Amino acid sequence: MSLIRILDENTINQIAAGEVVERPRAVVKELIENSIDAKATAITVEIKEGGLSFIRITDNGTGIAKDDIPLAFMRHATSKIRTAEDLFDIKSLGFRGEALSSIAAVSQVELITKEPSSLNGYRYIIEGGEEKSLEEIGCPDGTTIIVRNLFFNTPARRKFLKSAKTEAGYINDLMEKLIMSHPGISFRFIVNNKLILQSSGNNNIKDVLYQIYGRDISKELLYVKHFAGDVKVSGFIGKPTISRGNRNFMNYFINGRYIKNYIITKAIEDAYKPYMMQHKYPFTSLYYEIDPSLLDVNVHPQKLELKLKNSDDVYEITCKIIKETLAGKELIPHISLTEEKAPEVPAAKKLPEPFEKNRLSQLKALETLANHDNTINHNLSDMSKPVYGYIQPDMTNNDISGESGKNHKLSGLYPNNHDILPANSADNLVKDGDNYTGSDKTKENNNYQTYAQRDICNLSDKQNMISDAKQLDLFAENDDITEAPFLSVKAAANHKIIGQVFSTYWLVEYKNDLYIIDQHAAHEKVLYERIIAAARENRHTSQMLMPPIVLTLSLAEQEAISAHEEVLKKLGYEIEHFGGNEFSLRAVPADLYNLSDKDLFLEFVDELTQEISSLRQPRPESVLEKTASLACKAAVKANHEFSFEEASSLINELLTLENPYNCPHGRPVIISMSKYELEKKFKRIV
Repeated sequence: MSLIRILDENTINQIAAGEVVERPRAVVKELIENSIDAKATAITVEIKEGGLSFIRITDNGTGIAKDDIPLAFMRHATSKIRTAEDLFDIKSLGFRGEALSSIAAVSQVELITKEPSSLNGYRYIIEGGEEKSLEEIGCPDGTTIIVRNLFFNTPARRKFLKSAKTEAGYINDLMEKLIMSHPGISFRFIVNNKLILQSSGNNNIKDVLYQIYGRDISKELLYVKHFAGDVKVSGFIGKPTISRGNRNFMNYFINGRYIKNYIITKAIEDAYKPYMMQHKYPFTSLYYEIDPSLLDVNVHPQKLELKLKNSDDVYEITCKIIKETLAGKELIPHISLTEEKAPEVPAAKKLPEPFEKNRLSQLKALETLANHDNTINHNLSDMSKPVYGYIQPDMTNNDISGESGKNHKLSGLYPNNHDILPANSADNLVKDGDNYTGSDKTKENNNYQTYAQRDICNLSDKQNMISDAKQLDLFAENDDITEAPFLSVKAAANHKIIGQVFSTYWLVEYKNDLYIIDQHAAHEKVLYERIIAAARENRHTSQMLMPPIVLTLSLAEQEAISAHEEVLKKLGYEIEHFGGNEFSLRAVPADLYNLSDKDLFLEFVDELTQEISSLRQPRPESVLEKTASLACKAAVKANHEFSFEEASSLINELLTLENPYNCPHGRPVIISMSKYELEKKFKRIV
């Protein structure tokens, strides 16, 4: 008797759904990506019970033709690719044709759609993979898809889900990423009939970051950009002071797609390494534009990862722009001695959301101009162009951006409630001239106008015309990325050393601030920079070892040393091959002579070996970075008393460095207190 059987179609679909539809979050992700691919500018997402009982996605996209509706729910049916070669030139978010069939296999799906060129729309119902009905109705342009009772026919899958609140949290996190990746789309996210998230779709990433992360994060962001070659990147990075203990704040998007990539993650962390302690991770919101032919997005079931053909270029560019931006910023943490409560703000005067601020300030600015001559002279700027399927986010603060006519009247520039609601609201689903009413779905459809259809009009287009007019500059302090470091060469000549406390910290007075310097971190930083500078300028000094240290190295370790041979020589290392697997370490950098230890050097070589195995090719900079750990071990420790002359020499050299703010491991070297804070503490200022 044969033991091998061919599975039936229903079982095959449910197994396939297990890869694509892991939880409600995956359903929302796939459906929103379809809306984005359909060129929607307004998308509303509604869920109930964490998305298990009810998910509704409404958009104002291109809709689906009648003949294509049943095909869309078949396995591997898609409009986005034709042949396997198209996989290497993908400009859309979706491409496999698995999402709708997988979702329909494990839920009850209702689709309402209408093309702009059609007079009528269509309503299609499919449950558990079985088609129930397809009928003509009246509805607005775009598509609404409702998913009810997820996993109703696979109850075992429900047992592995979290609570409704947790599942809703996963979807909320997804919505934040989608809002960040597509700031030109107006999103609304509603949970159990309560509005949780909303974006204006004005294509201004600054507004989006303020809304999601708040002012405390937003005011600590720095703008970065690189627009040369095959890799273009722009966005915001956070100062080291807003680091976190996990990577949740590390966001980056490639051609509008939120993904995770080891090379980019490593580049970000390596660039921040001199500024952050171990196990701390930075904030980033970076937008990459890369030719689709250099990407492979078909490597993950949920398209959360991709492979880069030009990974080395991406690594170098990411590292470079972050390092250059951080190097030009004042990064000394300020320590406040007082804990003042924020003054109470009357409810009527509380700050509105960023996009609401924009609206109010836009109207005020436009009213002033309208009263002057009833016209607006627009300063035309380069319009954001679609690049590989998404709109380049606006990172600027132009007074008025966009292109419009010459005589816009004030009343028509920003949509009021009448502008927002379409004439043919989705509540009035008409079937054969009569009002359509479903049995158990009437209540849900009655909420259609309230929650969904306010968005599926041209709100985003109208806002884009005036999105940046006289808006409140929430990021004014971050727009200038060329500010000089406060501790400059002038500071080195004019500071005053007060003394040492706790045999560890030195107090330095400069202008109206008191600086506290950690002597171990300062010495570590100075040693590290000496070695790096000597290597870059090819003026290394070596200290010979007598007798030499004999090492037995594996083939991988030998490859690592061979790959970095030139850089090791520049640092001051002299390594000779004895034969076989035997090598001798004959000299080390002069500043690290007290670390001429076999185990320490082998640890150093191990780190280089691991890096080559992960990146597949040597990086000369990695040797310089690994020197940080050796500099730490060579530096003077806490509870060591310096003389004033030694301290003065160390501090003077520290203040000449490009980045005196952090040791090579990211710990702060200097913190500051203002004279004002001290006087408040002593009640000289009340």
